[in-house]
Amino acid sequence: MNGSLNQISSETISKLARTACQVRQRIVRMVYDGGSGHCGGSLSVADILTVLYFHVLRIRADEPLWPGRDRFVLSKGHACPALYAVLAMRGFFPDSELKMFRQVDGMLQGHPEYGIPGVEAVGGSLGQGFSTAMGMAVGLKLKGLDQRVYCVIGDGEIQEGMVWETAMAAGHYRLDNFTCFLDRNRLQGDGRTDEIMDIEPVRDKWLAFNWEVLEIDGNDIGQIIGAVDRAHRVDSKPQMIIAHTVKGKGVSFMEDVASWHGTAPPTEEELSIALKELKAAEEGVG
Repeated sequence: MNGSLNQISSETISKLARTACQVRQRIVRMVYDGGSGHCGGSLSVADILTVLYFHVLRIRADEPLWPGRDRFVLSKGHACPALYAVLAMRGFFPDSELKMFRQVDGMLQGHPEYGIPGVEAVGGSLGQGFSTAMGMAVGLKLKGLDQRVYCVIGDGEIQEGMVWETAMAAGHYRLDNFTCFLDRNRLQGDGRTDEIMDIEPVRDKWLAFNWEVLEIDGNDIGQIIGAVDRAHRVDSKPQMIIAHTVKGKGVSFMEDVASWHGTAPPTEEELSIALKELKAAEEGVG
């Protein structure tokens, strides 16, 4: 990571905030062009992925399998438009590939696939990416390497039993090289998480599995940077960053609306409104 929060300038935070707006513009365009996809959870996680890919991760776009790289796994794989956007912007593949999202002849399908430059693991079968990321952290530990593994999981995803088996193992093996974000936007495909299958008390559950737990506003760039900084200082425990986010963040008619989890793409008019709002937000960053 490029310094602690106290060393991060307001200019850097503003630059990352503008980048996150650009990521969101790519997300809505991608889902529109692809004819389907998941806008809501992609928009909610855009700030987290922006901080990771433009400020935190040790990666080389021209050498995706560089042995010294950090690893990132998007376990909530349906939010892949956000991942594809940051990978394209970092130079892992041309921005033009985004126009082929979910197309038969395109590289970028509806869930991350291993083999796409910059994608470390398949994501989408909920819980699977989280367990794969934990295995990567174990492997790095066994080899005595200092790389870190980062993962993003969804709050609907933690209704899966596999998540808690992984949580138990990560705590048992004291994987302090493993940092996970929980995208806590409180909505899943069928409605609100507390109505479908209540996951509270979330913080207490992760503490019980011997994780260091932090809670932040997951749409605040400065708080994300600060949480990662604190996570890096934790010894002998994996770190769970509970990131309180807004599903559909940045697009007024999508925010906190469950139907935008995964539905028909925005219409041409909705796309125009969304892009106008996101461009205004980008230009309005101080």
